[in-house]
Amino acid sequence: MDIKVNGGKLISAREDALFIPVFSETKKLDGELAILDSQLDGAISKLKKLQKFDGSIGKTLVVPTLGKLHTDYVVLVGAGSKKKADLDTARRVAANIVRFAKNLNADKIQIDVKDFTSGIKGKEEDIAQAVVEGAILGQYKFDKYKTKKDDFKVKQITLRITRKKKKDIEEKVKVGKVLAEAQNFTRELVNTPPNVINPEKLAEIAEELAEQYGFEVKIYDEEECEKMGMGAFLAVAKGSANPPRFIHLIYKGKNSKTKIGLVGKGLTFDSGGLNIKPGDYMRWMKSDKSGACAVLGIFKALGELQPEGVEVHGVIAATENMPDGKAYRPDDILTAKNGTTIEVGNTDAEGRLTLADALCYVSEQNPDLIIDMATLTGACVVALGEYTAGVMGNDQKAIDEVLKVSEKTGEWMWQLPFNDLLREHIKAPNADLSNVGKSRYGGAITAGLFLEKFVPEKTPWVHIDIAGPAHTTTGWYYHPKGGTGFPVRTITSLILKKSGE
Repeated sequence: MDIKVNGGKLISAREDALFIPVFSETKKLDGELAILDSQLDGAISKLKKLQKFDGSIGKTLVVPTLGKLHTDYVVLVGAGSKKKADLDTARRVAANIVRFAKNLNADKIQIDVKDFTSGIKGKEEDIAQAVVEGAILGQYKFDKYKTKKDDFKVKQITLRITRKKKKDIEEKVKVGKVLAEAQNFTRELVNTPPNVINPEKLAEIAEELAEQYGFEVKIYDEEECEKMGMGAFLAVAKGSANPPRFIHLIYKGKNSKTKIGLVGKGLTFDSGGLNIKPGDYMRWMKSDKSGACAVLGIFKALGELQPEGVEVHGVIAATENMPDGKAYRPDDILTAKNGTTIEVGNTDAEGRLTLADALCYVSEQNPDLIIDMATLTGACVVALGEYTAGVMGNDQKAIDEVLKVSEKTGEWMWQLPFNDLLREHIKAPNADLSNVGKSRYGGAITAGLFLEKFVPEKTPWVHIDIAGPAHTTTGWYYHPKGGTGFPVRTITSLILKKSGE
């Protein structure tokens, strides 16, 4: 999608359709919209009254220009109430616009960003970035395996903005485009089925990114992982015919002052192992690699933006969790990379075992901050719903940073509390830890407390349980059905923020 920025008048060039956001508080046409109405002989105001267009989000009012303007249609797009409007409103409206454009066969459109500033608090450049993100995210669809495809796409968007801010806005538009495309790249990986993406293929994709953008990359096979003492990770991998791969990507920005470690859960398919999942719960387990795919998406964005001042390590322990005669069992006792022993209570609590060794490994890179992303627990979905990630960790300042950035990106997150009573729940009768808690209560938190044991106490660490929002079977806002690419924009934005510190 080609994005242009125009600091001039509405309809300054030939376009198929002009989209103007309208808030529900707008009762009377004024300014340039009133001028357009006059040029169209009052058609906008007449149709607005006739169709009772009230600016509700999701509503549209289409006015054909019949050759009177240099565009075929003027379209009013509902933006909802100003009282509820934020940057994510801009994303939602932009997604609605690109989807609606198909109805008009309009592949070259203009969006009036300037009108958004009347209802959304914040800088115009941030609003423009959000519009770009929403448009690119809203147009995504996973159709690579469809023999018949719907090929319509909006090819060009012109953003109408305040002229004096054009340079700042162009910079933010570039960032928004990169972030959204990286999120779509992540979605594509998550949506790709497990017979195509297995651990070896995931490692190949990491190598391709490294070659494309000049990253350092290390890929370890099972023998090398065994030499490093990754007993927890390798136990999960034992039941699969597809061998595991341990992936380490390194981005080094110029004048690096801050080192960040990212860990993504990389289960390319999770059957549950010997504690096999029921059929309904096994469906969509291709999405259990969402954390790993997010790490790869973040690295794609870093490769495009090349931020200075930061060094980023991306670590993925990639495997499948499958049942066969070699599979690990309940009651097995495993030894993780840091020497901690783990008694297996349930083979379907496998993600935390792979993350344990990955967190040990990334800790050895001596980062200033560690963030892991994992579709870890159904308990987190029960607690927070399908749209919100649970955030935990050992450093409140780091947690607050992530939460603050997520408010701006529209990727909803909520902090869950650690406490000593729940720490008692992961003690094992015959080893240092159990991979499941003593009861089903507080399952997301006990999983986080388990991971805490594999991070140095003095290293700030944030755990993001993305089990709910990483995949959707229904779609919401600018997310179609399937992988969402959560939380690529939040973590990349955080890295960009730290690069400027």
